[in-house]
Formats: sequence, structure tokens, C-alpha cells
Amino acid sequence: MKILHTSDWHIGKQLHKYDLAEDLNLFFDWLISYMKTEAVDVLLVSGDVFDQANPSQAAFKQYYDVLRRLVQLDCKIIITGGNHDSPAVLNAPKELLKAFDITVIGGAPEHISELFVAVEKNGEKLVVAAVPFLKDRDIRKSVAGETYATKIEQIKAGLQTYFSNINLYYQENHSDTFFIVMGHLFVQGSAVSESERDIQIGNQAGVSAHMFQGVPNYVALGHIHKPQAVSEEDYIHYCGSPVSLSFSEKEDQKQVNVLTVKNQHVDNITIVPIPKQRNLLAFAGTLEEVQQQILSYAKETALISLVEVIVNEETESLERRQAFETFVNEQPNPRLQIVKSRLTFANKIRGASEAFAVGTDVADVTPMQMFEKKLELQSGLHNTEELKAAFRDILQELDL
Repeated sequence: MKILHTSDWHIGKQLHKYDLAEDLNLFFDWLISYMKTEAVDVLLVSGDVFDQANPSQAAFKQYYDVLRRLVQLDCKIIITGGNHDSPAVLNAPKELLKAFDITVIGGAPEHISELFVAVEKNGEKLVVAAVPFLKDRDIRKSVAGETYATKIEQIKAGLQTYFSNINLYYQENHSDTFFIVMGHLFVQGSAVSESERDIQIGNQAGVSAHMFQGVPNYVALGHIHKPQAVSEEDYIHYCGSPVSLSFSEKEDQKQVNVLTVKNQHVDNITIVPIPKQRNLLAFAGTLEEVQQQILSYAKETALISLVEVIVNEETESLERRQAFETFVNEQPNPRLQIVKSRLTFANKIRGASEAFAVGTDVADVTPMQMFEKKLELQSGLHNTEELKAAFRDILQELDL
């Protein structure tokens, strides 16, 4: 039996207002071709199917288009919700999708037994605990007046208890079957990028890899966009996002993980690289240096390369600002699209603009970054961590 692990599609994602739908379409074309050629039996999608809790009509269309193509393959599909997904949105068509052998678990169900999906293919048996992103209310009871530290410890304990109960249910009901656990969470020691939204209090409630107790044969994780194994035993994996979602991922080789199961054991875990269709680039220096770098860039890719420009000048002047803006707006190289730009000067400007570097676009600053900067500028505060935690709770409730 062949099982393909992918996650963090983030359908509807824009990189600094540049739509990445084409990137995903090319990935889906490649994925379906690979699955057909390699006769993949099970597809696991470990959360963050959509980039927003309320996807656009274009995002919905892309989602259903890829599902329509996938159901033409002889493949069991299991999809779980992530912290970007709305459980209600993902679950809305789940009964209809069952008819096409697609199991969707958008949020934590009432009973753990509802997470378990049994699959039998090519004489092999598999059981999957399809665990979605677990919200605060799924794993603990909040108490008025609790401290920041108490909340973190309770979340960690709640996650550990939840996954211990999953292992217990497996051992009592499916102990002779190959076992995969899906999850969407932060495991301590994982390398993160800029594009993951903070999960469970800014990732500080991340759990140890030991939480899984060595019971599953494979743990198929989502949330972290950099592909990596996070256990010495090499059974806990983030496959990462299929396309680069931030400039911090520009050097990443994206991948899917393919498990081959034989006689109820892992015969092989294959890391399959995803062809890169677009380059993300960062050019820094003086305006003249950056201009030269951009004009001399000549690499060809299937999709236009996206660029982050950081111009550093010694002396502030209106002329330099105007020259910078003109250059960025002209988009001088047809192989490139400048989607993020920043102009900084060695001499500091006093006043409100001190909060961020000169030239920083408000669209490039997250609400959390803005709040943290405000706290830095506010003297005399001693409970900044509690304030940050409260603000993160607000952002999570608002899905920001």
C-alpha cells in the first residue's frame, strides 16, 4: 500500500497581494500525475486546506476542481482541518464527499472514535486517526483569571491527554493494524518560517515529540511549512507546504512524503521533491546595486519570479524616495515581479515613523507585529507577555 502525505495547501493564499493560484494549479497537476503513475492508494492532507476561514469563490472552485480530478483515481482521500480552516466550512460537504471515498474531519468531533478511518487496499490494512487542529476549547476548560503560564501548561497537558487517548483507543480496538496519526500542531524543535500563523499562544505551547509515545507507525503532521522529520526514530514528519508561501521559504525544496507499507510495516519512506515552478528572490543594497541585480537577472521559470527589494541608503532625501518609488513601480525586468519593497536610511527619523523602517508597507506588518511594537514604545509595562497572549486570543477568535 502506498500512502502520500501532503499538507498546508493554503488555497486562496496571496503573497503580498500576489495570487498564488497558478502555483497551486501546477502543483495539483504534478500531484495527480504522480499519484496516477505511482498508483498511490491513500492521500493524506494534514490541515490548512484553505488560507482563510471564509474562502473566496475562486478558492472554493480550485478546491472542488482538484477533488473532482482526484476522485477519478482509485485512491482513499482523508482531509483534516488546520488552524487556518473553518471546521464548519470544511465539514459542510462531508456527507456528499463520502460518496466519493473522501473523508473530511474539519474539527474535533464529540467522540475520539469518529477520528478513526480504516482502509484496506492490496491486501494491506491501515487505520488513520485523522486529528484536525485542536482548538483551546477541545483540550481544556478555561478559568477566569488564569495566568499566561498556567494557560500554556494546561494546553500542553490537554494535547498530551488527547493524543494519549487516541493511542489508547487504537490499542484497544485496532492494535494489529498499521497505524498513522494525522495532526496539525507545533512540535518543539521544528524549524519554522515566516508564513505560519501562531498556533496555540505563539507556538509556546508546542509539545514534545515524545507525546506520541512511539505508538503510531507514522505521524503525518501539518502546520510547519518547512519539510522535516522531528524525531530520532524518523516516524514523525512535517511534509511542509507544496509551494513557497513566504520569502523565508525561498531556499526550501518542497516535497511530499510517500510511505510504502508491506506486511504491516513501513517498507520505505520516500521523500519526493516537487518541481519548482517559481523563484522567490531577495535583492538588497543601495538603489543602484539593487537596480543592477534586477536588470541582470535572466533565469527562466514556468511562472514569473517574485522579488523582495530592500534598499539601504545612507542619507535620507526626497529625491532618493522618488527614485526608489519610480523604480519599483516600473517593474523593469519582465522575468520578475516586485511584490515587496522597503527603503531604509542610516539616519533615523523621529516620531511615529520610528515604529517601523522607512518604506515599510502597512500590508506587510501583521497585527501581532504592530501590537508588539506598540508595547515596546509604551514604557512602564510589566505584564507584556500576558497582554500579547490576550491579543493572540483576540486574533484567533477573529481569524486574523
